[in-house]
Amino acid sequence: MRLSNETLGLLPDGISVPTYNRARLTAGIVHIGLGNFHRAHQGWYLHRLMQDDKAQDWAIVGAGVRAADAKMRDKLLAQDCLTTLIELAPESVSAEVIGSMIDFLPVEEGNGPLIRRMAETDIRIVSLTVTEGGYYIDPATKGFDADHPDIRHDAENPGTPLTAFGAMIEALRLRRAADQGPFTCQSCDNLQGNGDILRQTIVSLARLSDPALADWINANATFPNSMVDSIAPATGPAELALVRELGIADDAPVTHENFRQWVIEDAFCAGRPPWDQAGATFADDVHAYEAMKIRILNAGHQVIANPGELLGTETISGCMEHPLIAALFDKVEKTEIVPHVAPVPGMEPSDYVELIARRFANPRIVDTVRRVAFDGSSRHTGFLHPIIRDGLASGAPIAGLALVEAIWARMCEGTREDGSTIEPNDPMWADLNTVAKAARTRPLAWLEQEHLYGDLAAAPRFVDAFEVWLRIIWQDGTDAALEQYIRQ
Repeated sequence: MRLSNETLGLLPDGISVPTYNRARLTAGIVHIGLGNFHRAHQGWYLHRLMQDDKAQDWAIVGAGVRAADAKMRDKLLAQDCLTTLIELAPESVSAEVIGSMIDFLPVEEGNGPLIRRMAETDIRIVSLTVTEGGYYIDPATKGFDADHPDIRHDAENPGTPLTAFGAMIEALRLRRAADQGPFTCQSCDNLQGNGDILRQTIVSLARLSDPALADWINANATFPNSMVDSIAPATGPAELALVRELGIADDAPVTHENFRQWVIEDAFCAGRPPWDQAGATFADDVHAYEAMKIRILNAGHQVIANPGELLGTETISGCMEHPLIAALFDKVEKTEIVPHVAPVPGMEPSDYVELIARRFANPRIVDTVRRVAFDGSSRHTGFLHPIIRDGLASGAPIAGLALVEAIWARMCEGTREDGSTIEPNDPMWADLNTVAKAARTRPLAWLEQEHLYGDLAAAPRFVDAFEVWLRIIWQDGTDAALEQYIRQ
């Protein structure tokens, strides 16, 4: 059955559908970057509220700033912006259709439709999922990268920006000019202090062209920090086949695990939905939740994905079935990551490691190693390197983390252990590949990438361990290095 408003009542038994009148929904949120995670997470929380006759003036308007986003727009508009969410628990499969999104803006050069919609006063929140590497952060300084070509363009052409941030700034300028208040700017990406980072990007970019506007945004807009957590793999042929097996013709279904968590700082300058009534948590200190999730889950993903790629293991659950990769995960997490993670209400770090191990091992979640390993230049610097610095500062073990970095360097050389080619998988792949090849004979070359490693290249304990591991990997193979670390 083709998914649409008209066919909701004709879908197979057992498929949960919206019980609210979608024609009466009105917009309150523009979301930029409408991928699988957003629909399985933020879109779901809002849908749950709507099912209880709440938040029906907070419907989502989708948006994108890349030409590729137009393809998703076409798919979703063709099915009235409905999405089938398929929950994959280890022992069962279930599905529901969510209807919290009501429109998807045209994707145009200069982002005019997006700017105009955000400038309208019914939009009270503009949220984003644009990936960890999408915030124009200098990897070495963690400050704003004012020299990026996209940023220079937006500073010189604020009325026709390339970036989501430039579009948000122009919309805020229009609202200020009309004597209207700002909207809340809400990052939903996996960045510690994601709201603070979004504030840094928006205010810094605005200051390049209009310092007074930058001051107004900084003083009046809010940027709540949040922690988001749910695994929603990319949609491919298997997921499209699965939704059809359920009896639904949906060109943009989303599969997800049977777990989600959202912890949000309650800082919304123009109001918000009561997400806590759908299971979200509002907390004054989001940092501890962020740190636990980013250090144990997100860093853990990198711990297993890179050796998985080298050893030809295609999925994250497959990595957890591989005895050496699973043992690497267990030891690094418990001995080198957990000591630098504080507990949160109701959860000890060691218990969270066990929870994450079970989630990663769910065989129904076909989360690819390639997806998880993508953009290592952002994910290693954001997730792993801060833990290494903490370990060095406290005298704690860092040998396993140094091994993980050596495995990443080996992976970026572009071939697996069996000789097959690893296709480019990082925005900086060409540079990484060149340096990785040089590091085969001179390991220090990898750490001399100052934009990635900064002061870590001057830390003897880390440098020595990294050099030893990379030489072992090239001489004896990844398996041998993993075995040696596990035996230590």
